[in-house]
Amino acid sequence: MEFVMKQALGGATKDMGKMLGGEEEKDPDAQKKEEERQEALRQAEEERKAKYAKMEAEREAMRQGIRDKYGIKKKEEREAEAQAAMEANSEGSLTRPKKAIPPGCGDEVEEEDESILDTVIKYLPGPLQDMLKK
Repeated sequence: MEFVMKQALGGATKDMGKMLGGEEEKDPDAQKKEEERQEALRQAEEERKAKYAKMEAEREAMRQGIRDKYGIKKKEEREAEAQAAMEANSEGSLTRPKKAIPPGCGDEVEEEDESILDTVIKYLPGPLQDMLKK
Protein backbone atom coordinates (compact mmCIF):
# COMPACT_ATOMS: atom_id res chain seq x y z
CA MET A 1 0.00 0.00 0.00
CA GLU A 2 2.86 2.34 0.76
CA PHE A 3 4.18 1.88 -2.77
CA VAL A 4 0.79 2.73 -4.29
CA MET A 5 0.53 5.78 -2.04
CA LYS A 6 3.98 7.00 -3.06
CA GLN A 7 3.19 6.48 -6.70
CA ALA A 8 -0.14 8.30 -6.50
CA LEU A 9 1.24 11.28 -4.61
CA GLY A 10 4.34 11.66 -6.72
CA GLY A 11 6.83 14.18 -5.20
CA ALA A 12 4.67 14.83 -2.15
CA THR A 13 5.52 11.44 -0.63
CA LYS A 14 8.45 12.79 1.37
CA ASP A 15 6.27 15.40 3.03
CA MET A 16 3.46 12.91 3.62
CA GLY A 17 5.90 10.46 5.12
CA LYS A 18 7.08 13.10 7.59
CA MET A 19 3.51 14.05 8.49
CA LEU A 20 2.50 10.46 9.09
CA GLY A 21 5.50 9.94 11.38
CA GLY A 22 7.54 7.97 8.93
CA GLU A 23 11.25 8.36 8.57
CA GLU A 24 12.66 10.97 6.22
CA GLU A 25 14.43 9.71 3.16
CA LYS A 26 17.91 11.19 3.15
CA ASP A 27 19.53 12.23 -0.09
CA PRO A 28 23.25 11.50 0.03
CA ASP A 29 24.03 14.42 -2.32
CA ALA A 30 21.69 16.90 -0.60
CA GLN A 31 24.47 19.02 0.86
CA LYS A 32 26.32 19.13 -2.45
CA LYS A 33 23.12 20.12 -4.27
CA GLU A 34 22.40 22.84 -1.70
CA GLU A 35 25.92 24.27 -2.13
CA GLU A 36 25.49 24.28 -5.92
CA ARG A 37 22.12 25.99 -5.55
CA GLN A 38 23.58 28.65 -3.25
CA GLU A 39 26.46 29.24 -5.68
CA ALA A 40 24.02 29.57 -8.57
CA LEU A 41 22.01 32.13 -6.55
CA ARG A 42 25.17 34.13 -5.75
CA GLN A 43 26.24 34.06 -9.38
CA ALA A 44 22.80 35.16 -10.58
CA GLU A 45 22.82 38.03 -8.06
CA GLU A 46 26.27 39.16 -9.22
CA GLU A 47 25.15 39.06 -12.85
CA ARG A 48 22.03 41.07 -12.00
CA LYS A 49 24.08 43.70 -10.14
CA ALA A 50 26.55 43.93 -13.02
CA LYS A 51 23.68 44.35 -15.50
CA TYR A 52 22.11 47.19 -13.53
CA ALA A 53 25.48 48.85 -12.90
CA LYS A 54 26.10 48.82 -16.66
CA MET A 55 22.64 50.29 -17.35
CA GLU A 56 23.18 53.04 -14.75
CA ALA A 57 26.58 53.88 -16.25
CA GLU A 58 24.93 54.26 -19.67
CA ARG A 59 22.23 56.52 -18.18
CA GLU A 60 24.84 58.64 -16.40
CA ALA A 61 26.80 59.04 -19.64
CA MET A 62 23.60 60.24 -21.34
CA ARG A 63 22.86 62.63 -18.46
CA GLN A 64 26.40 64.03 -18.61
CA GLY A 65 26.03 64.60 -22.35
CA ILE A 66 22.87 66.61 -21.71
CA ARG A 67 24.59 68.57 -18.90
CA ASP A 68 27.51 69.38 -21.21
CA LYS A 69 25.22 70.40 -24.06
CA TYR A 70 23.15 72.82 -21.98
CA GLY A 71 25.81 73.90 -19.48
CA ILE A 72 24.05 72.42 -16.47
CA LYS A 73 26.03 71.49 -13.37
CA LYS A 74 25.35 68.46 -11.19
CA LYS A 75 23.55 69.13 -7.92
CA GLU A 76 26.60 67.93 -5.97
CA GLU A 77 28.88 70.31 -7.91
CA ARG A 78 26.59 73.29 -7.25
CA GLU A 79 26.39 72.46 -3.54
CA ALA A 80 30.17 72.00 -3.34
CA GLU A 81 30.78 75.36 -5.07
CA ALA A 82 28.32 77.13 -2.76
CA GLN A 83 29.96 75.56 0.30
CA ALA A 84 33.44 76.52 -0.95
CA ALA A 85 32.28 80.10 -1.54
CA MET A 86 30.87 80.32 1.98
CA GLU A 87 34.09 78.94 3.45
CA ALA A 88 36.22 81.32 1.37
CA ASN A 89 34.16 84.30 2.56
CA SER A 90 34.37 83.29 6.20
CA GLU A 91 38.11 82.48 6.25
CA GLY A 92 39.82 84.43 9.00
CA SER A 93 36.53 85.85 10.22
CA LEU A 94 35.39 85.34 13.78
CA THR A 95 31.79 86.25 13.08
CA ARG A 96 29.17 84.48 11.04
CA PRO A 97 29.10 85.21 7.28
CA LYS A 98 27.15 88.30 6.27
CA LYS A 99 23.96 87.88 4.34
CA ALA A 100 24.11 89.00 0.73
CA ILE A 101 22.49 92.37 0.05
CA PRO A 102 20.04 92.15 -2.83
CA PRO A 103 21.03 94.26 -5.84
CA GLY A 104 19.77 97.83 -5.76
CA CYS A 105 19.09 97.98 -2.03
CA GLY A 106 22.03 100.23 -1.15
CA ASP A 107 21.52 102.59 -4.13
CA GLU A 108 17.90 103.35 -3.41
CA VAL A 109 18.57 104.44 0.17
CA GLU A 110 20.95 107.23 -0.91
CA GLU A 111 18.50 108.53 -3.51
CA GLU A 112 15.67 108.53 -0.97
CA ASP A 113 17.77 110.51 1.52
CA GLU A 114 18.41 113.22 -1.07
CA SER A 115 14.77 113.36 -2.14
CA ILE A 116 13.60 113.58 1.48
CA LEU A 117 16.03 116.45 2.14
CA ASP A 118 14.77 118.27 -0.98
CA THR A 119 11.19 117.75 0.14
CA VAL A 120 11.90 119.21 3.58
CA ILE A 121 13.71 122.22 2.09
CA LYS A 122 10.70 122.99 -0.11
CA TYR A 123 8.50 123.52 2.94
CA LEU A 124 10.96 125.79 4.77
CA PRO A 125 10.71 129.57 4.53
CA GLY A 126 12.82 131.27 1.80
CA PRO A 127 15.78 132.46 3.93
CA LEU A 128 16.24 128.99 5.49
CA GLN A 129 16.09 127.36 2.04
CA ASP A 130 18.92 129.62 0.87
CA MET A 131 21.01 128.75 3.94
CA LEU A 132 20.59 124.97 3.52
CA LYS A 133 21.25 124.97 -0.24
CA LYS A 134 24.64 126.66 0.29
